Amino acid sequence: MSRSAHPAGPRHADVLPEGHYTAPATDLNELDAKVWSRTVTRDADGALTVGGIEVARLAEEFGTPAYFLDEADFRSRCRAWADAFGPGADVFYAGKAFLSRAVVRWLKEEGLNLDVCSGGELATALAAGMPAERIAFHGNNKTVDEIERAVEAGVGRIVLDSFQEIARVSHIAQRLGTRQRVQIRVTVGVEAHTHEFIATAHEDQKFGIALADGQAAEAVRRALTLDGLELIGIHSHIGSQIFDMAGFEVSARRVVQLLAEIRDEHGVELPEIDLGGGLGIAYTPEDDPREPHEIAKALGDIVTRECESAGLATPRISVEPGRAIVGPTAFTLYEVGTIKPLEGLRTYVSVDGGMSDNIRTALYDAEYSVALVSRSSDAAPMLVRVVGKHCESGDIVVKDAFLPSDLAPGDLIAVPATGAYCRSMASNYNHALRPPVVAVRDGEARVIVRRETEEDLLRLDVG
Repeated sequence: MSRSAHPAGPRHADVLPEGHYTAPATDLNELDAKVWSRTVTRDADGALTVGGIEVARLAEEFGTPAYFLDEADFRSRCRAWADAFGPGADVFYAGKAFLSRAVVRWLKEEGLNLDVCSGGELATALAAGMPAERIAFHGNNKTVDEIERAVEAGVGRIVLDSFQEIARVSHIAQRLGTRQRVQIRVTVGVEAHTHEFIATAHEDQKFGIALADGQAAEAVRRALTLDGLELIGIHSHIGSQIFDMAGFEVSARRVVQLLAEIRDEHGVELPEIDLGGGLGIAYTPEDDPREPHEIAKALGDIVTRECESAGLATPRISVEPGRAIVGPTAFTLYEVGTIKPLEGLRTYVSVDGGMSDNIRTALYDAEYSVALVSRSSDAAPMLVRVVGKHCESGDIVVKDAFLPSDLAPGDLIAVPATGAYCRSMASNYNHALRPPVVAVRDGEARVIVRRETEEDLLRLDVG
């Protein structure tokens, strides 16, 4: 490609290396089905609609920035995961991705279980009516109060993350006159092909008990001797935003080897293994996630093959998709404010949100797509960086993307695939007000998490 034929136009050829970013789509009005929720479309006037409602109407009623969650899509993805794994396995929605009382009710109605990792998530689950026996409680440093609440509520499993926690949970369960069902989380020495901050199965990190040096085997010995614990299985989680099943294959093999060692030493075959979550979604058209039925078959085949080789009965499998369910079902709607062309570089498009509603770009160097959604445009593409309004140079929402060159202040743009972690990790940086989450379905929209107000901020400021 010649310098004058640079995909962003000749003025960018002297600055950005060829291939630094993906060339613009042939039609910037096209909505890639991989990154948008399933009821999103454009109407006759070119405006985006979700659940049959046009975005201008949503912006007028609920304001911007705001997260709009496609309830029908969320429910259909829950059903797809439940159907893929069937009645012989368990699907736990990872609540850390996004949790609210409405979401808990949807999970309950669609037959999924729920994984929580804090007292607040547990409180939300119980307040919304999730049966305690369908709740799993995670965390690398659960407090005594959190453990007591979980045991008293009768959660279906607590995932033990350290030697101290093995003793702590047993002591609390005995004091409360019960035996708590538990799994032991092991780190299996597999580092998923992902960002180093979200790869969690290698030994040098805070989660789990390592298989190396026999630590996991010792954890099992201790758990089996304590009257307050009923050890039901082994848990493994290898990372996040994973597309390659090879890591799961290695992880499953090592977990099954541990199960065989437990059988040989203790005469016990543990009935369950949890292979965690972390399955990836499409944030950009280049991402290629697997469908739930493909994942279920691959994991089932891996576990069955390894158990047959070890002479073990195949245990009940559980998985923990969070992002894979809620991630694709929501988009964040922004209003364009300032547009600042930088000659020879790119155009900076400032929106009325930013890192307070999506920290992932700054934290993980995450990539997102973006589209003009209040209208269609036939204007030529321009290379943009979508940034927020915060006093931080790293306040970037979308690093490099293309939007129509006739973009103007007041236009609405949307970033898809923001259902996971964006609202969960939202902050009040610069005393920003966290946006609402609005569920949209069949021509109706309702707030499920309201927008914060200045009164909310001042109510907490007791000084």
